[in-house]
Amino acid sequence: MYDELKFENCSHSKDPVLGCALEGVASVIAGINDVSIVIHSPQGCAATVANAFDNHEIDFTKRKIGCTRLFETDIIMGASEKLENLIREADKSFGRSVMFVVGTCAADIIGEDIEGLCKNLQPEINARLIPVVAGGFRGNVYDGINLGLKAITPFIKTSGGGAEDCVNLLIPQANINPTWMGDLDHIKNLLEQLDIRVQTVLPHNMGLEELGSFADAKANILLSGDAGQDFAKRMQEKQGIPLIMGDIPQPVGLKNTARWIRSVATYFDKEEKAEEIIRAGEEKVADILRRRALMIIPRYRNLRIAVCADATYGVALVRMLFEELEMIPELILIRSSNTRAAKILEREIESMGISPKVAFGVDGYQIKKALEESRVDAVLGSSWEKYMAEEAGIKIAFDLFAPTNRDIYLDKAYMGYEGMLNMLEIIGNDWERAFRSKEINWEQYA
Repeated sequence: MYDELKFENCSHSKDPVLGCALEGVASVIAGINDVSIVIHSPQGCAATVANAFDNHEIDFTKRKIGCTRLFETDIIMGASEKLENLIREADKSFGRSVMFVVGTCAADIIGEDIEGLCKNLQPEINARLIPVVAGGFRGNVYDGINLGLKAITPFIKTSGGGAEDCVNLLIPQANINPTWMGDLDHIKNLLEQLDIRVQTVLPHNMGLEELGSFADAKANILLSGDAGQDFAKRMQEKQGIPLIMGDIPQPVGLKNTARWIRSVATYFDKEEKAEEIIRAGEEKVADILRRRALMIIPRYRNLRIAVCADATYGVALVRMLFEELEMIPELILIRSSNTRAAKILEREIESMGISPKVAFGVDGYQIKKALEESRVDAVLGSSWEKYMAEEAGIKIAFDLFAPTNRDIYLDKAYMGYEGMLNMLEIIGNDWERAFRSKEINWEQYA
């Protein structure tokens, strides 16, 4: 059982680290190629939607976004007519078969009936109108992802029978690896080695037709520990597509990766191939670390560390840090509040016989307070935690996650065997920088 942290005077978020529900909804819709979006909001919310398209690396010319650009007078007097006119204009200009009409905080304040408006206007509009209420009052980015997944559910047709050795991958973008596409490519390659076909990556670079055939897969694999669980359950109950590996950590580090590979292989009866992949992956990691990181275990042994991450990585990293790098996880701070992730983390901690302090749903104030009151030697997180660690007097901070200060040109996986090496490369470099002297007396060389 972990030791749950309690914070006083935190009835409200003093420094949120998560985006709003609109960000989550937009990240889902942006992954579908042939739809358009109308946002009922001030102009700033359009930037949030644009960031979602950026995250999917979708060219600006391929985005079909309209914004009502609400002003103060619209909030006071109401703006239904403005929204109706924009929907008509967007329908003619964009020419898409589906249009998502997204309400934001401003629409909530006005009391705009987005669903009723779409229903009344639908007979004059060619595109199918899908109302989505996504105001930030309704939750954080993960809540928004769940809202977005619920909104696209009606497009999924009834299964014609599960295809053999075929899976769907769910919401790979819902993690804080700044190059999450590297994780997606790694998982797809791994499944390909097992002769398992990926039918759909939902929602990323997919069309409505592909979404319609989603239910033909034999199983769903959720690549996030922070969102998507409710959607996966609905697909299991209504479409008969089981969620597999939903009760184990993501494939991060040697042991979790081997467990993940064996689990999917057992489901598809690919055990022999799985053992070949595991053997080759572990040999590669051992060989590279033996040649290029000879001091890796002595360097990190008994290092007391705090992990600040989302549930996707925060839960999965604990075993790698403790059993494979011989660090001591003393503080685990998870951005999301997630019952499923909490149960998995509790089982992991109990099996390892450790008792770190743990908190879910933390904001920036709580992270900083926990670091200040801890006795850790290092922090593993994002650039936010790196700054917090410096203020708390913690010398070592590993900048792995988003938002990061690193220049990134290539998508690097953090999942799987190569992912472990990619993370250790960053950790090793940050370790060296932490101990590098910044006070050289240049006069002695004059």
